[in-house]
Amino acid sequence: MENFSLILAIVVVTALAFDFTNGFHDTANAMATTISTGALKPKVAVAMSAVLNLVGAFLSVEVANTISKGLVDETGIRPEVIFAALVGAILWNLLTWLVGLPSSSSHALMGGLIGATIASAGFGAVHGDALVTKVLIPAVAAPIVAGVAAMLATRLSYSLGKKADGKAAAKGYRTGQIASAGLVSLAHGTNDAQKTMGIITLALVAGGAVAPDSDPPTWVILSAGLAIALGTYLGGWRIIRTMGKGLTDLQPQQGFAAQTSAATVILASSHLGFSLSTTHSVSGSVMGAGLGRKGGVVRWSTATRMFVAWGLTLPAAALVGALAESVTGLGDWGTALVAVFLVASSAAIWKISRREVVDASNVNATDEPAGVVTQAIAAVTPPPAGTVTDGLTATIPAPPAAPETAAPETAAPPAAV
Repeated sequence: MENFSLILAIVVVTALAFDFTNGFHDTANAMATTISTGALKPKVAVAMSAVLNLVGAFLSVEVANTISKGLVDETGIRPEVIFAALVGAILWNLLTWLVGLPSSSSHALMGGLIGATIASAGFGAVHGDALVTKVLIPAVAAPIVAGVAAMLATRLSYSLGKKADGKAAAKGYRTGQIASAGLVSLAHGTNDAQKTMGIITLALVAGGAVAPDSDPPTWVILSAGLAIALGTYLGGWRIIRTMGKGLTDLQPQQGFAAQTSAATVILASSHLGFSLSTTHSVSGSVMGAGLGRKGGVVRWSTATRMFVAWGLTLPAAALVGALAESVTGLGDWGTALVAVFLVASSAAIWKISRREVVDASNVNATDEPAGVVTQAIAAVTPPPAGTVTDGLTATIPAPPAAPETAAPETAAPPAAV
Protein backbone atom coordinates (compact mmCIF):
# COMPACT_ATOMS: atom_id res chain seq x y z
CA MET A 1 0.00 0.00 0.00
CA GLU A 2 3.01 2.36 -0.05
CA ASN A 3 2.08 3.26 -3.62
CA PHE A 4 -1.41 4.44 -2.64
CA SER A 5 -1.09 7.96 -4.05
CA LEU A 6 -3.46 10.92 -3.86
CA ILE A 7 -4.80 10.37 -7.37
CA LEU A 8 -5.46 6.73 -6.53
CA ALA A 9 -7.39 7.78 -3.43
CA ILE A 10 -9.43 10.20 -5.56
CA VAL A 11 -10.21 7.40 -8.02
CA VAL A 12 -11.37 5.06 -5.25
CA VAL A 13 -13.64 7.73 -3.74
CA THR A 14 -15.05 8.56 -7.18
CA ALA A 15 -15.65 4.87 -7.88
CA LEU A 16 -17.60 4.54 -4.64
CA ALA A 17 -19.58 7.64 -5.62
CA PHE A 18 -20.46 5.91 -8.88
CA ASP A 19 -21.44 2.81 -6.92
CA PHE A 20 -23.74 4.98 -4.81
CA THR A 21 -25.43 6.41 -7.92
CA ASN A 22 -25.68 2.87 -9.29
CA GLY A 23 -27.56 1.88 -6.14
CA PHE A 24 -30.27 4.53 -6.28
CA HIS A 25 -30.40 4.41 -10.08
CA ASP A 26 -31.06 0.67 -10.11
CA THR A 27 -33.31 0.28 -7.05
CA ALA A 28 -36.19 0.18 -9.51
CA ASN A 29 -34.83 -3.02 -11.01
CA ALA A 30 -35.54 -4.95 -7.83
CA MET A 31 -38.44 -3.16 -6.22
CA ALA A 32 -40.46 -1.15 -8.77
CA THR A 33 -43.00 -3.88 -9.50
CA THR A 34 -43.24 -4.86 -5.82
CA ILE A 35 -44.03 -1.27 -4.90
CA SER A 36 -46.43 -0.69 -7.79
CA THR A 37 -48.55 -3.75 -6.96
CA GLY A 38 -48.63 -2.90 -3.25
CA ALA A 39 -46.80 -6.05 -2.17
CA LEU A 40 -44.46 -3.94 0.00
CA LYS A 41 -44.48 -0.41 1.34
CA PRO A 42 -41.98 1.75 -0.58
CA LYS A 43 -39.54 2.37 2.28
CA VAL A 44 -39.67 -1.25 3.45
CA ALA A 45 -38.95 -2.39 -0.09
CA VAL A 46 -35.84 -0.24 -0.55
CA ALA A 47 -34.50 -1.22 2.89
CA MET A 48 -34.89 -4.90 2.05
CA SER A 49 -33.22 -4.36 -1.32
CA ALA A 50 -30.29 -2.53 0.28
CA VAL A 51 -29.52 -5.36 2.70
CA LEU A 52 -29.68 -8.02 -0.01
CA ASN A 53 -27.50 -5.93 -2.34
CA LEU A 54 -24.83 -5.91 0.36
CA VAL A 55 -25.10 -9.68 0.85
CA GLY A 56 -24.95 -10.30 -2.89
CA ALA A 57 -21.71 -8.35 -3.20
CA PHE A 58 -19.88 -11.11 -1.32
CA LEU A 59 -21.17 -14.05 -3.35
CA SER A 60 -18.94 -13.85 -6.44
CA VAL A 61 -16.12 -11.94 -8.13
CA GLU A 62 -16.56 -13.24 -11.69
CA VAL A 63 -18.05 -10.01 -13.05
CA ALA A 64 -15.42 -7.94 -11.22
CA ASN A 65 -12.73 -9.94 -12.97
CA THR A 66 -14.39 -9.30 -16.34
CA ILE A 67 -14.08 -5.54 -15.72
CA SER A 68 -10.60 -5.52 -14.16
CA LYS A 69 -8.95 -8.13 -16.38
CA GLY A 70 -10.95 -8.66 -19.55
CA LEU A 71 -12.27 -5.42 -21.06
CA VAL A 72 -9.16 -3.28 -21.47
CA ASP A 73 -5.40 -3.77 -21.35
CA GLU A 74 -4.62 -3.03 -17.71
CA THR A 75 -0.89 -2.62 -18.33
CA GLY A 76 -1.35 0.64 -20.24
CA ILE A 77 -3.94 2.24 -17.97
CA ARG A 78 -3.18 5.13 -15.60
CA PRO A 79 -5.34 5.97 -12.55
CA GLU A 80 -6.36 9.21 -14.32
CA VAL A 81 -7.94 7.11 -17.06
CA ILE A 82 -10.13 5.32 -14.50
CA PHE A 83 -11.09 8.67 -12.99
CA ALA A 84 -12.14 10.02 -16.40
CA ALA A 85 -14.18 6.87 -17.07
CA LEU A 86 -16.03 7.29 -13.78
CA VAL A 87 -16.83 10.92 -14.58
CA GLY A 88 -18.60 9.85 -17.77
CA ALA A 89 -20.50 7.08 -15.98
CA ILE A 90 -21.63 9.23 -13.04
CA LEU A 91 -22.89 12.10 -15.19
CA TRP A 92 -24.87 9.75 -17.44
CA ASN A 93 -26.40 8.04 -14.40
CA LEU A 94 -27.47 11.38 -12.95
CA LEU A 95 -28.90 12.71 -16.21
CA THR A 96 -31.01 9.61 -16.86
CA TRP A 97 -32.13 9.57 -13.22
CA LEU A 98 -33.25 13.20 -13.57
CA VAL A 99 -35.59 12.34 -16.45
CA GLY A 100 -36.65 9.04 -14.86
CA LEU A 101 -35.25 6.73 -17.53
CA PRO A 102 -33.97 3.28 -16.44
CA SER A 103 -30.73 3.20 -18.42
CA SER A 104 -27.85 0.85 -17.70
CA SER A 105 -25.32 1.91 -15.06
CA SER A 106 -23.18 -1.00 -16.18
CA HIS A 107 -22.98 0.21 -19.75
CA ALA A 108 -22.35 3.77 -18.55
CA LEU A 109 -19.34 2.51 -16.62
CA MET A 110 -18.02 0.42 -19.47
CA GLY A 111 -18.67 3.18 -22.00
CA GLY A 112 -16.73 5.66 -19.88
CA LEU A 113 -13.89 3.16 -19.47
CA ILE A 114 -13.73 2.43 -23.19
CA GLY A 115 -13.77 6.11 -24.17
CA ALA A 116 -11.11 7.10 -21.62
CA THR A 117 -8.92 4.14 -22.58
CA ILE A 118 -9.10 4.95 -26.29
CA ALA A 119 -8.24 8.60 -25.58
CA SER A 120 -5.26 7.52 -23.51
CA ALA A 121 -3.84 4.43 -25.25
CA GLY A 122 -5.71 4.04 -28.55
CA PHE A 123 -8.18 1.50 -29.85
CA GLY A 124 -5.72 -1.36 -29.43
CA ALA A 125 -6.02 -1.14 -25.63
CA VAL A 126 -9.67 -2.25 -25.77
CA HIS A 127 -10.28 -5.99 -26.01
CA GLY A 128 -12.88 -6.14 -28.75
CA ASP A 129 -13.69 -9.83 -28.31
CA ALA A 130 -14.53 -9.37 -24.62
CA LEU A 131 -16.58 -6.28 -25.44
CA VAL A 132 -18.68 -8.17 -27.98
CA THR A 133 -19.12 -11.51 -26.21
CA LYS A 134 -19.48 -10.35 -22.60
CA VAL A 135 -21.09 -6.92 -23.01
CA LEU A 136 -22.82 -6.24 -26.34
CA ILE A 137 -24.37 -9.65 -27.00
CA PRO A 138 -25.77 -9.95 -23.45
CA ALA A 139 -27.09 -6.37 -23.75
CA VAL A 140 -29.23 -7.37 -26.73
CA ALA A 141 -30.13 -10.87 -25.57
CA ALA A 142 -31.01 -10.13 -21.93
CA PRO A 143 -34.20 -8.07 -22.41
CA ILE A 144 -35.45 -10.43 -25.13
CA VAL A 145 -34.86 -13.59 -23.09
CA ALA A 146 -36.24 -12.05 -19.89
CA GLY A 147 -39.23 -10.58 -21.76
CA VAL A 148 -40.23 -13.83 -23.46
CA ALA A 149 -39.80 -15.76 -20.20
CA ALA A 150 -41.93 -13.24 -18.29
CA MET A 151 -44.65 -13.26 -20.93
CA LEU A 152 -44.90 -17.05 -20.88
CA ALA A 153 -44.77 -17.13 -17.07
CA THR A 154 -47.55 -14.54 -16.87
CA ARG A 155 -49.81 -16.50 -19.20
CA LEU A 156 -49.11 -19.68 -17.25
CA SER A 157 -49.91 -17.92 -13.96
CA TYR A 158 -53.27 -16.68 -15.21
CA SER A 159 -54.07 -20.04 -16.76
CA LEU A 160 -53.35 -21.96 -13.55
CA GLY A 161 -55.16 -19.43 -11.41
CA LYS A 162 -58.47 -19.32 -13.28
CA LYS A 163 -60.34 -21.33 -10.66
CA ALA A 164 -58.51 -19.93 -7.65
CA ASP A 165 -60.12 -17.48 -5.25
CA GLY A 166 -59.22 -13.99 -6.44
CA LYS A 167 -58.18 -12.49 -3.10
CA ALA A 168 -56.33 -15.60 -1.93
CA ALA A 169 -54.47 -15.88 -5.24
CA ALA A 170 -53.50 -12.20 -5.20
CA LYS A 171 -52.18 -12.54 -1.65
CA GLY A 172 -50.18 -15.61 -2.60
CA TYR A 173 -48.67 -13.91 -5.63
CA ARG A 174 -47.77 -10.85 -3.56
CA THR A 175 -45.91 -13.11 -1.14
CA GLY A 176 -44.13 -14.79 -4.04
CA GLN A 177 -43.36 -11.40 -5.50
CA ILE A 178 -41.62 -10.31 -2.30
CA ALA A 179 -39.44 -13.41 -2.44
CA SER A 180 -38.63 -12.93 -6.13
CA ALA A 181 -37.87 -9.23 -5.58
CA GLY A 182 -35.44 -10.24 -2.87
CA LEU A 183 -33.82 -12.61 -5.33
CA VAL A 184 -33.43 -9.78 -7.86
CA SER A 185 -31.80 -7.61 -5.16
CA LEU A 186 -29.41 -10.41 -4.31
CA ALA A 187 -28.64 -10.90 -7.99
CA HIS A 188 -28.10 -7.16 -8.41
CA GLY A 189 -25.49 -7.25 -5.67
CA THR A 190 -23.69 -10.16 -7.32
CA ASN A 191 -23.62 -8.32 -10.66
CA ASP A 192 -23.60 -4.54 -10.29
CA ALA A 193 -21.65 -4.16 -7.04
CA GLN A 194 -18.91 -6.23 -8.64
CA LYS A 195 -18.48 -3.71 -11.45
CA THR A 196 -17.28 -1.12 -8.98
CA MET A 197 -15.05 -3.74 -7.37
CA GLY A 198 -13.59 -4.42 -10.79
CA ILE A 199 -12.99 -0.75 -11.60
CA ILE A 200 -11.32 -0.11 -8.22
CA THR A 201 -9.15 -3.21 -8.66
CA LEU A 202 -8.16 -2.00 -12.12
CA ALA A 203 -7.20 1.37 -10.62
CA LEU A 204 -5.16 -0.34 -7.89
CA VAL A 205 -3.30 -2.35 -10.52
CA ALA A 206 -2.72 0.78 -12.62
CA GLY A 207 -1.41 2.63 -9.56
CA GLY A 208 0.87 -0.20 -8.51
CA ALA A 209 -0.98 -0.85 -5.24
CA VAL A 210 -1.75 -4.49 -6.08
CA ALA A 211 -0.23 -7.01 -8.46
CA PRO A 212 -1.69 -7.53 -11.96
CA ASP A 213 -4.39 -10.21 -12.28
CA SER A 214 -5.30 -9.84 -8.61
CA ASP A 215 -8.82 -10.51 -7.34
CA PRO A 216 -10.55 -7.61 -5.54
CA PRO A 217 -9.21 -7.17 -1.98
CA THR A 218 -11.65 -7.71 0.88
CA TRP A 219 -11.84 -4.00 1.74
CA VAL A 220 -12.82 -3.27 -1.87
CA ILE A 221 -15.63 -5.84 -1.75
CA LEU A 222 -16.92 -4.46 1.56
CA SER A 223 -16.77 -0.78 0.56
CA ALA A 224 -18.42 -1.42 -2.82
CA GLY A 225 -21.18 -3.44 -1.17
CA LEU A 226 -21.84 -0.72 1.42
CA ALA A 227 -21.88 2.07 -1.18
CA ILE A 228 -24.42 0.37 -3.44
CA ALA A 229 -26.53 -0.63 -0.44
CA LEU A 230 -26.65 2.97 0.81
CA GLY A 231 -27.63 4.25 -2.62
CA THR A 232 -30.31 1.57 -2.86
CA TYR A 233 -31.75 2.51 0.52
CA LEU A 234 -32.19 6.15 -0.50
CA GLY A 235 -34.27 4.90 -3.43
CA GLY A 236 -34.26 6.19 -7.00
CA TRP A 237 -37.93 7.12 -6.82
CA ARG A 238 -38.06 8.72 -10.26
CA ILE A 239 -36.99 5.54 -12.00
CA ILE A 240 -39.11 3.38 -9.70
CA ARG A 241 -42.14 5.37 -10.91
CA THR A 242 -41.22 4.79 -14.57
CA MET A 243 -40.52 1.09 -14.14
CA GLY A 244 -43.51 0.36 -11.91
CA LYS A 245 -46.19 2.53 -13.51
CA GLY A 246 -44.77 4.20 -16.59
CA LEU A 247 -44.22 1.09 -18.72
CA THR A 248 -47.38 -0.84 -17.87
CA ASP A 249 -49.76 -1.51 -15.00
CA LEU A 250 -48.95 -4.77 -13.29
CA GLN A 251 -51.07 -7.10 -11.19
CA PRO A 252 -49.43 -9.39 -8.58
CA GLN A 253 -49.31 -12.34 -11.00
CA GLN A 254 -47.43 -10.23 -13.53
CA GLY A 255 -45.09 -8.77 -10.93
CA PHE A 256 -44.17 -12.22 -9.69
CA ALA A 257 -43.52 -13.48 -13.24
CA ALA A 258 -41.45 -10.42 -14.15
CA GLN A 259 -39.25 -10.54 -11.05
CA THR A 260 -38.65 -14.28 -11.21
CA SER A 261 -37.70 -14.18 -14.89
CA ALA A 262 -35.32 -11.24 -14.40
CA ALA A 263 -33.64 -12.82 -11.36
CA THR A 264 -33.02 -16.05 -13.25
CA VAL A 265 -31.37 -14.22 -16.16
CA ILE A 266 -29.21 -12.03 -13.89
CA LEU A 267 -27.99 -14.85 -11.68
CA ALA A 268 -27.12 -16.99 -14.70
CA SER A 269 -25.12 -14.13 -16.23
CA SER A 270 -23.26 -13.47 -12.96
CA HIS A 271 -22.27 -17.14 -12.79
CA LEU A 272 -20.91 -16.96 -16.35
CA GLY A 273 -19.07 -13.67 -15.73
CA PHE A 274 -21.20 -11.65 -18.16
CA SER A 275 -21.34 -7.96 -17.29
CA LEU A 276 -25.08 -7.89 -17.80
CA SER A 277 -27.31 -4.88 -17.43
CA THR A 278 -29.87 -5.61 -14.73
CA THR A 279 -31.86 -2.66 -16.11
CA HIS A 280 -32.20 -4.33 -19.51
CA SER A 281 -33.23 -7.62 -17.92
CA VAL A 282 -35.85 -6.18 -15.59
CA SER A 283 -37.26 -3.74 -18.17
CA GLY A 284 -37.62 -6.56 -20.67
CA SER A 285 -39.35 -8.76 -18.12
CA VAL A 286 -41.75 -5.97 -17.11
CA MET A 287 -42.75 -5.41 -20.74
CA GLY A 288 -43.09 -9.15 -21.28
CA ALA A 289 -45.32 -9.45 -18.22
CA GLY A 290 -47.41 -6.53 -19.45
CA LEU A 291 -48.00 -8.24 -22.78
CA GLY A 292 -48.58 -11.64 -21.16
CA ARG A 293 -51.90 -10.66 -19.60
CA LYS A 294 -54.97 -10.64 -21.82
CA GLY A 295 -55.79 -7.03 -22.50
CA GLY A 296 -52.48 -5.90 -21.01
CA VAL A 297 -50.62 -3.19 -22.84
CA VAL A 298 -47.25 -1.48 -22.78
CA ARG A 299 -46.84 2.27 -22.97
CA TRP A 300 -44.64 2.28 -26.04
CA SER A 301 -43.99 6.02 -25.81
CA THR A 302 -42.15 5.43 -22.53
CA ALA A 303 -40.50 2.28 -23.87
CA THR A 304 -39.25 4.13 -26.95
CA ARG A 305 -37.57 6.81 -24.83
CA MET A 306 -36.03 4.06 -22.76
CA PHE A 307 -34.69 2.24 -25.84
CA VAL A 308 -33.14 5.48 -27.10
CA ALA A 309 -31.42 5.95 -23.73
CA TRP A 310 -30.09 2.40 -23.90
CA GLY A 311 -28.62 3.01 -27.33
CA LEU A 312 -26.99 6.28 -26.26
CA THR A 313 -25.52 5.02 -22.99
CA LEU A 314 -22.28 3.47 -24.26
CA PRO A 315 -21.35 6.20 -26.79
CA ALA A 316 -22.44 9.11 -24.56
CA ALA A 317 -20.49 7.88 -21.54
CA ALA A 318 -17.54 7.04 -23.81
CA LEU A 319 -17.53 10.56 -25.25
CA VAL A 320 -17.57 12.21 -21.81
CA GLY A 321 -14.91 9.79 -20.58
CA ALA A 322 -12.68 10.56 -23.57
CA LEU A 323 -13.07 14.32 -23.10
CA ALA A 324 -12.36 14.03 -19.38
CA GLU A 325 -9.25 11.96 -20.11
CA SER A 326 -8.03 14.59 -22.57
CA VAL A 327 -8.25 17.22 -19.83
CA THR A 328 -6.68 15.07 -17.09
CA GLY A 329 -3.81 14.40 -19.47
CA LEU A 330 -2.80 18.05 -19.10
CA GLY A 331 -1.54 17.42 -15.59
CA ASP A 332 -2.68 17.75 -12.00
CA TRP A 333 -4.53 20.98 -12.69
CA GLY A 334 -6.45 19.22 -15.46
CA THR A 335 -7.51 16.47 -13.05
CA ALA A 336 -8.60 19.11 -10.55
CA LEU A 337 -10.59 20.89 -13.24
CA VAL A 338 -12.43 17.68 -14.16
CA ALA A 339 -13.17 17.02 -10.48
CA VAL A 340 -14.64 20.51 -10.05
CA PHE A 341 -16.73 20.03 -13.19
CA LEU A 342 -18.07 16.72 -11.89
CA VAL A 343 -19.06 18.17 -8.52
CA ALA A 344 -20.63 21.29 -10.07
CA SER A 345 -22.58 19.29 -12.65
CA SER A 346 -23.84 16.84 -10.03
CA ALA A 347 -24.98 19.70 -7.81
CA ALA A 348 -26.77 21.39 -10.72
CA ILE A 349 -28.62 18.18 -11.63
CA TRP A 350 -29.68 17.72 -8.02
CA LYS A 351 -30.97 21.29 -7.82
CA ILE A 352 -33.00 20.85 -11.01
CA SER A 353 -34.50 17.63 -9.63
CA ARG A 354 -35.93 19.57 -6.64
CA ARG A 355 -38.33 21.40 -8.94
CA GLU A 356 -40.47 18.27 -9.07
CA VAL A 357 -39.83 16.01 -6.12
CA VAL A 358 -40.58 12.30 -6.46
CA ASP A 359 -40.41 10.29 -3.26
CA ALA A 360 -42.09 7.42 -1.41
CA SER A 361 -45.30 9.41 -1.01
CA ASN A 362 -46.01 9.88 -4.73
CA VAL A 363 -43.96 7.18 -6.42
CA ASN A 364 -47.06 5.33 -7.68
CA ALA A 365 -48.61 8.43 -9.24
CA THR A 366 -48.20 8.80 -12.97
CA ASP A 367 -49.67 11.02 -15.62
CA GLU A 368 -47.93 9.26 -18.49
CA PRO A 369 -50.23 9.30 -21.54
CA ALA A 370 -51.15 5.94 -22.96
CA GLY A 371 -50.13 6.77 -26.52
CA VAL A 372 -51.65 5.87 -29.86
CA VAL A 373 -50.52 2.23 -29.96
CA THR A 374 -51.67 1.56 -26.41
CA GLN A 375 -55.09 3.12 -27.09
CA ALA A 376 -55.50 1.04 -30.23
CA ILE A 377 -54.63 -2.21 -28.43
CA ALA A 378 -56.92 -1.38 -25.52
CA ALA A 379 -59.75 -0.59 -27.92
CA VAL A 380 -59.63 -3.89 -29.80
CA THR A 381 -58.63 -6.10 -26.83
CA PRO A 382 -60.56 -5.05 -23.73
CA PRO A 383 -59.17 -6.32 -20.43
CA PRO A 384 -60.90 -9.19 -18.66
CA ALA A 385 -63.79 -8.42 -16.33
CA GLY A 386 -62.75 -7.10 -12.95
CA THR A 387 -59.31 -6.00 -14.13
CA VAL A 388 -58.12 -2.62 -12.89
CA THR A 389 -56.20 -0.62 -15.49
CA ASP A 390 -55.42 2.64 -13.76
CA GLY A 391 -53.67 5.04 -16.03
CA LEU A 392 -54.37 3.06 -19.22
CA THR A 393 -57.27 4.82 -20.88
CA ALA A 394 -58.57 4.33 -24.36
CA THR A 395 -61.57 6.18 -25.68
CA ILE A 396 -63.75 4.07 -27.97
CA PRO A 397 -65.93 6.33 -30.06
CA ALA A 398 -69.67 5.80 -29.63
CA PRO A 399 -71.65 4.85 -32.74
CA PRO A 400 -73.05 7.91 -34.47
CA ALA A 401 -76.53 8.89 -33.32
CA ALA A 402 -79.40 8.66 -35.78
CA PRO A 403 -80.39 12.00 -37.27
CA GLU A 404 -83.26 13.71 -35.44
CA THR A 405 -85.31 13.93 -38.62
CA ALA A 406 -85.11 10.22 -39.32
CA ALA A 407 -88.05 9.26 -37.09
CA PRO A 408 -90.59 11.73 -38.51
CA GLU A 409 -89.63 10.80 -42.05
CA THR A 410 -90.14 7.12 -41.31
CA ALA A 411 -93.45 7.71 -39.61
CA ALA A 412 -94.84 10.02 -42.32
CA PRO A 413 -97.89 8.66 -44.21
CA PRO A 414 -97.45 7.74 -47.85
CA ALA A 415 -98.17 10.46 -50.31
CA ALA A 416 -101.66 10.50 -51.81
CA VAL A 417 -101.95 9.07 -55.28
